[in-house]
Amino acid sequence: MPPVKREFRPGPKATTAPLTAPPSPPAEAITEADLAALELADQLHSAAIHILRRLGVRDRESGVGPAQLSALSVLVFGGPKSLGELADAEQVRPPTMSRIVAGLQRSGFVRRFATEDGRRIRLEATPKGVSLMWEARERRVSSLATAVAGLPQAARQQLHQAVGQLQQVIRDL
Repeated sequence: MPPVKREFRPGPKATTAPLTAPPSPPAEAITEADLAALELADQLHSAAIHILRRLGVRDRESGVGPAQLSALSVLVFGGPKSLGELADAEQVRPPTMSRIVAGLQRSGFVRRFATEDGRRIRLEATPKGVSLMWEARERRVSSLATAVAGLPQAARQQLHQAVGQLQQVIRDL
């Protein structure tokens, strides 16, 4: 895929401080290294979205919607959470998460339990929910493995090295 060509121009000057974004830097202030980093970041962003969309097709085989699968994933791989913690992790409001969790409970994928002091309710994945998530993960990983296996050995080695670098980028976000 050819690199994306972008021209960066200064934005409008802010006239009201709190409600406007800061003005863009002058075009000459953006270095070639900055442009290269922006271009690479744009390509990584696009690739991540495309990978998730393509693998999401495999998630349909589970018969569970994407919002429920995502919430269940947080509980399976992150452990028990309160409704508020789960809503924060999924970047939704608690009422939305309540509806998602209710569906997961009806399907037997999640259970509610009281904390030892009885003051809070926690959510955890049931064995059925854990099994569903591991099966979904295996389908996604299998799809990726098939695609990676079709690459030449040198490209697979480069991809392996890039994954390590991506993990560092993720830690730095």
